[in-house]
This record gives sequence, structure tokens and C-alpha cells, in this order.
Amino acid sequence: MTIRLSLGHIDTYDDRVATFAHQLGLTGVQLHTPDLLPGREGCWSLAELRALRERCDADGLAIDGLENVPLAHFWKIQRGLPGRDEQIENFRATLRNMAAVGIDLLGYNFLATYVWRTDMAAAGRGGAKVSAFDLARAPQGNALAGYRLTPDEPVAEPITAEDMWAHHQYFLDAVLPVAEEVGVRLALHPDDPPVDEPLGGVARIFTSPAAIARALAQAGGSPSWGLNLCLGTVSEMAGEESVDAVIDLLGPAIFYVHFRDVRGTVPSFTECFLGEGNLDPARVIRRLAAAGFDGFLIDDHVPAMIGDLDTWGDISSAAYCSRGRAHAIGYLQGVLNALDLDGPPHRAPGRAQNR
Repeated sequence: MTIRLSLGHIDTYDDRVATFAHQLGLTGVQLHTPDLLPGREGCWSLAELRALRERCDADGLAIDGLENVPLAHFWKIQRGLPGRDEQIENFRATLRNMAAVGIDLLGYNFLATYVWRTDMAAAGRGGAKVSAFDLARAPQGNALAGYRLTPDEPVAEPITAEDMWAHHQYFLDAVLPVAEEVGVRLALHPDDPPVDEPLGGVARIFTSPAAIARALAQAGGSPSWGLNLCLGTVSEMAGEESVDAVIDLLGPAIFYVHFRDVRGTVPSFTECFLGEGNLDPARVIRRLAAAGFDGFLIDDHVPAMIGDLDTWGDISSAAYCSRGRAHAIGYLQGVLNALDLDGPPHRAPGRAQNR
């Protein structure tokens, strides 16, 4: 069993990001709807996936996983609209193409109106810029509107929780047999924020440990289904209590971890630096190890410190390679080292790096 760090949630991959990874001592990357995978054919094509793999290999970086296909590939699946069967068939093609180039992990979400925040520039520790959510302000709209995974298409009719559960079951029934056949794992991201009230006309369903247990049951024991444990999202539920419950429930079916935290729980919370939020990072990592977690952690959302361009809504590589992100990675490296849990680095084929 190993727990390692990967440079994660990369939207825009370029030489700057590759250099940043190596300067931080990391040898793997996790990419989030990456700009190098436009998916113009309705799926991620074999050619573009191969080109991405070859690019990262040449940079000496292994691809630990991908997360979130483009919105245009998935929104009808989430909403249960006509045309979802075509999108599902394209999703299955994406899984086959990923397997063909040796990428075996794909994160997905079932947020039909995506992540919501009511402030993308709240003041954190020392004036660092962070995001925040307050349910009382949600009727004013999503401060993350305009982000490329936040849909522009309004919801014509309210979508209930039972509708969403049915849509998710339909999706799993259609894609898990292919995922199992080709050896690709699917990792669900819990709903952020985890509120029971609909946002943008759509109910949220993965909002508690009990709901995640129901998702596990929907997957029917498939080895190709597991969780992307977004610690920040689960901490938003009930702090470390909900984090512990989910870790104990899923154990080895946690495929990877978004390592971030918040201060406060729903209906109101603010993102923060590691170590000042609801959870104790070292205690959580110990619990992951004890539960049999064998995977990687990524840094996810980070505060924008002095000199940093913006919070995580900015997907440019200049904003990504920030002091806030370096702080988060360094913090986690220190914790893993102190706990003697940091696994040996893996090496992707390619040239040695002296950037």
C-alpha cells in the first residue's frame, strides 16, 4: 500500500505546469477537463488521448488520472434528457480510448448545475483570496457562473432528487460493464456544496455519508466504481465526522483524494488553508491508510496568496502555478513524510528534467 502525491486538477497543461511539477518533486499529474483534450467528436478520441499521453511521457510525468469530460459530452446524461443515449455511447468510447493508451482512472460528477459558490473572492487568512458559500445568498446566483463546466442551458423543469437518483442509475447501468471490460475505474465526486435544497432548479443527491452509501449500492459491487474523496466537499457536510464516516465506508473503493478543507459546514462555509479548517490533515491521512486506501492525493482548490493571480476559477497555467498551491503541496509532503507514508515516486518514460 502506498499513498503518494500527484499534481492535480490541471485544466491547462503546458511547459510551465510541467516545470512546476518537477520543481515540487512530483512525478505524476492528474488532469481536469484538460485543454489538450477538446473532444470535438463528442468523446475523447484515441488520437488526442495518445497525444496527451505522449506529451506527459516526454515531460517525464505519469498521468495518474483524468477528471470530468467536457460539459457538452455529459449534461444530457445528468439531466436525463433526450440525447443522453448518444452521450452515453460517446462516454463508453472515451473509456475504451483511455484504456487503449493506458489511462485507467476517470473522475466524474453528477452536478447538473455544477459547483456553486456565492463568493469567489472572500478574505481568508492574512487576506488570502478564497471562495465561500452561503445558502442564504444562493438565490442571487452562482458566483462560479461562466466557468466552463457551469452550464449555460437553463433547467426547463425542476429536477427532483428521485429523478437524479434514477438518472445516475441509468448511467451506471450503461457504462460500468464497459468500464469493467476495459479496466477503467470511475470515481464519483460528491455534490459541492452538499445541500438538500435545489440549486438552479436541480436537486443535489450526494450530500451525506448515507447518500454516498446509496451510490455504492447503485454500483452493485462493481470493481470499476469508487469515490473521488473530495475532502473539502465531505467536510462541508459535518466536518471531520462525515470525513471519517466516508473513509470507513469506502476504504479501498476510494480511488483518489482531493485534499482541501473548509471552515464551517453547510449552510455556510469558507475555503481555507490546510490545517485551519474542520479536519486534522494528519489524522485523516492516518485513517485513510488504516482503511486500506492505496492511491494518490491531489491539492485541488487552494487560496490565492499575495502575488497569486486568482482563486481556482482561473484556469490559466499562470494562475495555477501559485504560491497557494506550492504551500498546499509542501504541507502534504511534510505530513506524509512525518507519518512515513509517502510511497516511492513512479517514473514516466521520457527525458530527464532539468528545467
